[in-house]
Amino acid sequence: MTDFFKGISPVKFEGPQSTSELAYRHYNKDEKILGKTMEEHIRPAVAYWHSFAWEGGDPFGGRTFDRPWFGPSMEHAKIKADVAFELFDLLDVPFFCFHDRDIAPEGETLAESNRNVRGIAEIFARKMETSRTKLLWGTANLFSNRRFMSGAATNPDPDVFAYAAGQVKNVLEVTHELGGQNYVLWGGREGYETLLNTKIKQEQDQAARFLTMVIEHAKKIGFTGQILIEPKPQEPAKHQYDYDVATVYGFLKTYGLEKEVKVNIEVGHAFLAGHSFEHELAVAGGLGILGSVDANRNDLQSGWDTDQFPNNPGEMALAFYQILKAGGLGKGGFNFDAKVRRQSIDPADLLHGHVGGLDILARGLKGAAALIEDGTYDKVVDARYAGWQGEEGKAILAGKRTLADLAARVEKEGINPEPKSGQQEYLENIVNRFV
Repeated sequence: MTDFFKGISPVKFEGPQSTSELAYRHYNKDEKILGKTMEEHIRPAVAYWHSFAWEGGDPFGGRTFDRPWFGPSMEHAKIKADVAFELFDLLDVPFFCFHDRDIAPEGETLAESNRNVRGIAEIFARKMETSRTKLLWGTANLFSNRRFMSGAATNPDPDVFAYAAGQVKNVLEVTHELGGQNYVLWGGREGYETLLNTKIKQEQDQAARFLTMVIEHAKKIGFTGQILIEPKPQEPAKHQYDYDVATVYGFLKTYGLEKEVKVNIEVGHAFLAGHSFEHELAVAGGLGILGSVDANRNDLQSGWDTDQFPNNPGEMALAFYQILKAGGLGKGGFNFDAKVRRQSIDPADLLHGHVGGLDILARGLKGAAALIEDGTYDKVVDARYAGWQGEEGKAILAGKRTLADLAARVEKEGINPEPKSGQQEYLENIVNRFV
């Protein structure tokens, strides 16, 4: 045990009326919602990178946090692991997520770096024997080191591609050995800064080959978890090849991988793509590729990915509506890809961020479930499309009508349809009854 969280007690559910400084007011992990516990719906996870590796810097200033594990050695990494599991236990969360560079220092060679990762993974394995917190997903950091400045899988140098492959192989195997339920590929630099030096088709072919190799190796080692791609449109690249859910699906479809890979959707990345979180979830659910999600938000006044903890229950209710309608997250979960602000330097701030975020998720889940159980919202939307359930609507979708058939029917029957209200204001009012 360390003394980093000295004096802080485990967080408990105390209900909406609680005045405790640290308590769950809405997140009651054992409460049943639509036949499953709240924890089973949300499957919350702590992000190792923002909670423990981030130093409090921003584009105009460096480190503001003073953590006892900040340092280049394996001893520092071991202290970080100790503190991490103390936070998991205090929050009573079921999962965590990590990049390889979050948990262990990079060595002089790939072999040394991979050994360092495995050394910390062994510590994780021992801690997981006594902690209820397990691994939701692992991933490799293929963007921080200068070798990846022109991408990893999409790099013009095949030696960088090979190095990245060796790094991913190790993390995929570690994720499998630790019982991780997903493996995420986030291409932080898989894109371009300028088209002047870029062959887009070449780089996309490389990305597809890399992804295929990951899928093949996952099957070879018996990994039964989900392979996930995390969409992001830009930042740091001018354009990234995994721009949004629809772009990722188009990529997967082009290379015949749409049955093998799903998506990990982040709120902030959806925002940067000009979408809402709700939109990206709806698209993924409709395409059958919703895998997992990252819970955070961006600052509406800032042009970059600020990764703040979620705080809007109304938006989260609409997100959970899409998740529930898609059948839930399955092996996925809600990873708090969120960081406390650079002025929030106290250990307790880490707990406040996660506690508040979990309460927002709980309120969103309960609102969405109530909306579905009430049924009024669904009836209004279903009525808008009711014509497609009729004989003619079904015949059109089944390919039993030609353009000429439809034109002839309109003329014969004198069809002259009048527009109908979309009832947006009424639907907004219905949603607001439950949030």
